[in-house]
Amino acid sequence: MRIVVAEDSTLLREGLVRLLADEGHDVVAAVGDAAALLVEAERHRPDVVVTDVRMPPTHTDDGLRAALEIRRRWPETAVLVLSQYVEKRYAADLISDETGRVGYLLKDRVMDVGEFLSALDRVHAGGAAFDPEVVRRLLARTSHTDPLSRLTDRERDVLEKMAQGHSNTGIADAMALSRSSVEKHINAIFDKLGLVHTAAYSRRVLAIVRYLRD
Repeated sequence: MRIVVAEDSTLLREGLVRLLADEGHDVVAAVGDAAALLVEAERHRPDVVVTDVRMPPTHTDDGLRAALEIRRRWPETAVLVLSQYVEKRYAADLISDETGRVGYLLKDRVMDVGEFLSALDRVHAGGAAFDPEVVRRLLARTSHTDPLSRLTDRERDVLEKMAQGHSNTGIADAMALSRSSVEKHINAIFDKLGLVHTAAYSRRVLAIVRYLRD
């Protein structure tokens, strides 16, 4: 796949470029600020953008805002965001696009090469890839009046896997359950949360996170 990398740390940026090249990917540009990211995204129209959240010029959320702008302008371009922090609001904003092709990983996850490459493949294929810690922070907003409190522990575990971007088969494998059991748990989750079940995977994740935002 053709990739643009945006990371202001030269060491991490060069490390990502080398890793991706070793895996056979074509890194068409590697930049260190958000403005350059938008320029290179427009120039190359890559398959995937891998970007940090905090970059110049303000070192706050410039990279993430650029990622959201890329999703708006070129929805066919997948975006995988890397961050040292869990930005709850932005994590939800990022996946509010029904077309999917988005991911949000904590930078520690990049140290697990297999996890990172799996997430990259997933967003490139049109799915979603969210760090377990990001999902846990989103799910932590439970109160006694919140419908999430109606879920069993097993249903919450399944919901967490769903929000991370796993397919039903992936959930079954990760939790040592049968696919039919996973499907029953998912149906129960949608019933309890009042969410419409749809066959479109990205819409499923979108519905869950939109609910969590509300």
